[in-house]
Amino acid sequence: MIVANEVTMKFFVPGKAPHVALDRLSCRIPRGCIYGMIGSNGSGKSTFLRLLSGVYRPAGGTITVDDMPVWENPEAKSRIVYIPDDLYFLPQSSMNGMAQMYRALYPRFDNERYRKLTETFKLDPAANIHTFSKGMRRQAAAILGLSAMPDYLFFDETFDGLDPVMRGLVKQVIYQDVIERNTTTIITSHSLHELEDTCDQLALLHRGGIVFQSDVQDLKTSLFKVQTAFAEPFTREKFEGLNILSYTQMGSVCTFILRGDKQETEARIRAMSPLLFDVLPLNLEEVFVYEMETLGYSFKDILM
Repeated sequence: MIVANEVTMKFFVPGKAPHVALDRLSCRIPRGCIYGMIGSNGSGKSTFLRLLSGVYRPAGGTITVDDMPVWENPEAKSRIVYIPDDLYFLPQSSMNGMAQMYRALYPRFDNERYRKLTETFKLDPAANIHTFSKGMRRQAAAILGLSAMPDYLFFDETFDGLDPVMRGLVKQVIYQDVIERNTTTIITSHSLHELEDTCDQLALLHRGGIVFQSDVQDLKTSLFKVQTAFAEPFTREKFEGLNILSYTQMGSVCTFILRGDKQETEARIRAMSPLLFDVLPLNLEEVFVYEMETLGYSFKDILM
């Protein structure tokens, strides 16, 4: 399990006030899940992954992975692979050359898995990586990281530049590791749609802190949209007692978003003999919008 407690990270620039990248961030990420982090540029996503990987030491607070600190801890780092947004490979290196370095760093590096993944992704492991396209370099980094057989795998915008087929292949291997090896994967993105069908849990970062986090399934089942109409005139007060988050009405038709038990709500409204009644699905972005509004935030403003 990853435990971050009141984590603060500051960057110092001569002649200027310190830039606070993370401000007392706290979270708990259980083993064997896919944890998504979404936020605008500068929200602290990449900084948080570098702290989890031991690249940075926090200015305040603590971070532990399975009760071990990561900073200057080779044992903990040997179980973590971090694939950054800004990829780096040794000059003039091939995938085979990089694999030699990974073998030295990661005792569980699986040569057979490395061979199979290079074949699956149809990359030449002997070719110079710097001749690869952006998407191919992303694939190479993913192959090397997955072959290291880590317990914790951190992807920073890793799907950026991958075509839909390659994106699906990477996700498939991630799912396999989570199910078979109980691997914990953290994925950051600017796209909520990208994470919607991938993650078990989601967190929204803003100004260096987590302002909202939830289990994805809970998000999708706790809120729903109702559209209904009645023959007689009515107002919002007709639905008093329901936990309505958003309500609009045009004539005899109203649409509202609410939180609660879907079956109980349906039974209650049907008992009112409506002319029209539909329960409509919400996508994850709509759910986030309404959840954030209840916390006093504008979701769209945060992601701009």
